[in-house]
Amino acid sequence: MTALYPQGIDMDRDGEREAARLLGAERIVLQFPMQWYSTPAVMKDWQDKVLTRMGYIRPDTEGAGLSGKPVMIAASMGAAEATYRREGRNRFTVAELLVPLRATVNRFAMDWRDTFLLYGTADLDAVALANAGRDYRDALSRFATSPIVAGAAR
Repeated sequence: MTALYPQGIDMDRDGEREAARLLGAERIVLQFPMQWYSTPAVMKDWQDKVLTRMGYIRPDTEGAGLSGKPVMIAASMGAAEATYRREGRNRFTVAELLVPLRATVNRFAMDWRDTFLLYGTADLDAVALANAGRDYRDALSRFATSPIVAGAAR
């Protein structure tokens, strides 16, 4: 995303293009490395500009068009899964940290689907990385072939 928008995202010019991409998609995957318990800054900027435009400036012409679209979150964490438990170092699960994204999906009446979470990326060797890639490909395949239920938002 940084390569697409090296000067940042403009809500009007870039927002129109991004809104068209979202509206034209049958399904949406938000893929990112978790940074400081959230999406990276460039993705947050995208959310602020594009989703604000769609949800608050053009809710009837753009925001409503997201209703029912399936959404999959694919996030990677550098730390091990054990750190993302109540008794772990971070004291919160990744599911809890994803609540703002889940609220956004709910706000647009989209369909939240199973997440793909990859932990411990800082320590993956080549074999583990290849296995994770295969697991992600399989998760994407399941997501791509799962039925779309009209008007379904969960």
